[in-house]
Amino acid sequence: MGFRTGDFPPVDTTTFLDEPLRERIKALAVHWVEYGFGTPRQVHVVYVVKLLVLYIGIGTALATWTSGVGPFWAVGEWWNEPIVYQKLVLWTMFLEALGLAGSWGPLAGKFKPMTGGVLFWARPGTIRLRPWKRVPLTSGDRRTAADVVLYLGFLAAMLVAIVLPGVPGAGLAHGAAGLVNPALLIAPIALVVLCGLRDKTLFIAARGEQYLPAMVFFAFLPFVDMIIALKLLIVSVWVGAGVSKFGRHFTNVVPPMVSNTPFWPPRWLKRAHYRNFPHDLRPSKLATFMAHVGGTLVEIATPLVLLLSTNRWLTSAGVVLMVLFHLFITSTFPLAVPLEWNVLFAYAAVFLFLGFPAGTGYGLGDMSSPWLTAGIVAGLVLFPVLGNLRPDLVSFLPSMRQYAGNWASALWAFAPGAEEKLNSIAHRPTANQLDQLLAMGYPAPAAEITMQQTIAWRSMHSQGRGLFSVLLDSLPDLDQRTVREAEFVCNSLIGFNFGDGHLHDESLIRAVQSRVGFAPGELVVVWVESQPIHSGIQRYQVIDAALGVVERGSWKVADAVAEQPWLPNGPIPRDVSWRRAGGLLSVRESGAADPAMGSSA
Repeated sequence: MGFRTGDFPPVDTTTFLDEPLRERIKALAVHWVEYGFGTPRQVHVVYVVKLLVLYIGIGTALATWTSGVGPFWAVGEWWNEPIVYQKLVLWTMFLEALGLAGSWGPLAGKFKPMTGGVLFWARPGTIRLRPWKRVPLTSGDRRTAADVVLYLGFLAAMLVAIVLPGVPGAGLAHGAAGLVNPALLIAPIALVVLCGLRDKTLFIAARGEQYLPAMVFFAFLPFVDMIIALKLLIVSVWVGAGVSKFGRHFTNVVPPMVSNTPFWPPRWLKRAHYRNFPHDLRPSKLATFMAHVGGTLVEIATPLVLLLSTNRWLTSAGVVLMVLFHLFITSTFPLAVPLEWNVLFAYAAVFLFLGFPAGTGYGLGDMSSPWLTAGIVAGLVLFPVLGNLRPDLVSFLPSMRQYAGNWASALWAFAPGAEEKLNSIAHRPTANQLDQLLAMGYPAPAAEITMQQTIAWRSMHSQGRGLFSVLLDSLPDLDQRTVREAEFVCNSLIGFNFGDGHLHDESLIRAVQSRVGFAPGELVVVWVESQPIHSGIQRYQVIDAALGVVERGSWKVADAVAEQPWLPNGPIPRDVSWRRAGGLLSVRESGAADPAMGSSA
């Protein structure tokens, strides 16, 4: 891989796209093992510069300068100043909500322009996805001028809280700069909730499941209680993510994630994460060790030690381990690119557990009321517990299932020429990713192969093998269709993607259909829900954009993880629980729609 030249798959661009889909997936999956996306290193340097300059540089300078501490390069003078931590949390949330942090740039499918976020959410007429139908005043799927006002008001309120100086804090034992004025946090708390009730994309993009509780603690708790509550918050995120890694999915996440790491490790070590490269691309014993010792065990045990330890050296060792944990994730440049989030969590580990150790009055027993402790714990574990038991009810982010590999996912299969219809959507500030690459000077075959690398990446994960199995059984003409990873399609339609299939479920398909009007069979989507923690299956739907849901069923996760990405033995077994009039083909002929979804045609 060069600095300006990527590692393109070693295929004949004049013939490759004529090969059967499974042969293309095999070639691209084998290439992924050693090169990942094959992105030129200059792209990763852009991310590093953004992280160092926009996030760390400007963010730290703003937080320290407006708080009367610093200067920002004198870390020893402000690293344990509570107001600096508060403002860095707010700065991170501001950048996330603006679209300049996670899910930004080419690695997230944003080629030209490299930003989604504000380009969509500050523009009336774009697609809006309400989270709950029963909430009054949220009907429809079009962003209104009022939605834009709410969104811009939230951004403005966040900036005000960041730039104004601090005030004395109740119970603040040290910290000459005080705390962010609690009164300034009421508006952003209220506005992010209102924005989220109108559009779930905005709430998820702003990482409301983590930063909203932090803002509530900033606004309403006295200092000691606030610090302990913040410890409980970060521990709930770590432990929740660790628990979600139980099962068969996460082992399949580590090899392709390591393969996509740009600056290290060497190719031989990337290959070692697979059983027998290039013939068997299932995870090796090394990958299993990395997943469940370096991942699951570290993410559960270490935070609990940090929360309970009163030993300085044990606490310091735990902090170092969690800092290294987040730096490792940052170094892999995961496709959702949550780099700022990982840096913040590394700093939070230092600030909370070294700056305010449990043995110096900031332990669980030091909270003002055991009932307050119990209430905060119950509130923090509610959505992780519910989301693991009923993933259909909770996004994987409030469920704290980051990087678990157990995600709601989908593949979109377009009839020849049908994908181009998406470019007719009014008010959409981007074109399809294929057209973005063409506009950047990619030859058409190279642009298409680049996009197909994303479906090869999906095939290396457990749910990908199930999704392709259903497509292969449902569409005899699959080799002639354009198959797209739903995360990338979703990104170009609503300005954000982060691995959450709830952002491109039936509601998005219905919104797209109302604007495009696909004919029956032109767009077929296979969508699968996350696996409940107590179940061994994943439930899927086959959706025709024009006709609605035409099939429901499930597959065993054990069958999915046992197969190769390219399904050499054919589709994995599945249990069809419901099929409309004999299946997709008969529905396409009859035009019958599923009343559970309705028709927008």
